[in-house]
Amino acid sequence: MSIQEKHEALRKYIASLGSVAVAFSGGVDSTLLLKVAHDVLGDKALAVTVSASFTARRETDEAAKFCSSEGIKQVTLHVEASDIEGFTSNPPDRCYICKHAIFTRILQAANRHGTSHVADGSNLDDLGDYRPGMKALGELGIKSPLRECSFTKSDVRELSRELGLPTWDKPATACLASRFVYGEEITPEKLLMVEQAEELMRSMGFRQFRVRIHGRMARIELLPEDFGRVLQEEARTKIYGTLKELGFSYVTLDLKGYRTGSMNEAIIS
Repeated sequence: MSIQEKHEALRKYIASLGSVAVAFSGGVDSTLLLKVAHDVLGDKALAVTVSASFTARRETDEAAKFCSSEGIKQVTLHVEASDIEGFTSNPPDRCYICKHAIFTRILQAANRHGTSHVADGSNLDDLGDYRPGMKALGELGIKSPLRECSFTKSDVRELSRELGLPTWDKPATACLASRFVYGEEITPEKLLMVEQAEELMRSMGFRQFRVRIHGRMARIELLPEDFGRVLQEEARTKIYGTLKELGFSYVTLDLKGYRTGSMNEAIIS
């Protein structure tokens, strides 16, 4: 189907729901989904955003700004990582544990606001990696309109651009807990270390990256074309010095470069 046909299919799918609460992170996928849901359903489309120590404050701030600018009703749920049983020990199925707990809360919020369905922004490309969280969505009956209407990530970006959404070229984002090697305890201190390290990288002009944490070692993933920039004396010294101040003992560059789900390599290789 063309992108216009997929857009129309998405509108029809959302219209069939009658009302929907969109799990809204402010990322590329959920922004498109929320925009179309609001276009179709108006006030019967609700944004539900989770604010937690494992979500970057920049993301929740941008989500609130978007809802305000579009006139979309938003509910923010404040969640503590310690409230999710089994989450902080960071097992390989952490994403399942987290998604199940978070979406249970979103379902409860939707019910309080008289909303019939809950939807997430997953697309077809999300089926290609180890994503135990998808199982939780299925168990809870969460709708995935983008996936149901055959949207890939590139489709999402293309339609977002056509609709004038500011997120059309936004770098991929993910929960801060995804920066931890499985089995390493997730603590507020280390989450803050990761968040501040990534804010530094962003402030220096890098767009697509991750700062993974292994104990007190930082493993920086960058696009290969950015390797030269990060190894320049000024940048290298600034990154090393700042991350040391944040609490990292060692700072490394991953020579394979940026990729999603790199922590899964240890369990599916």
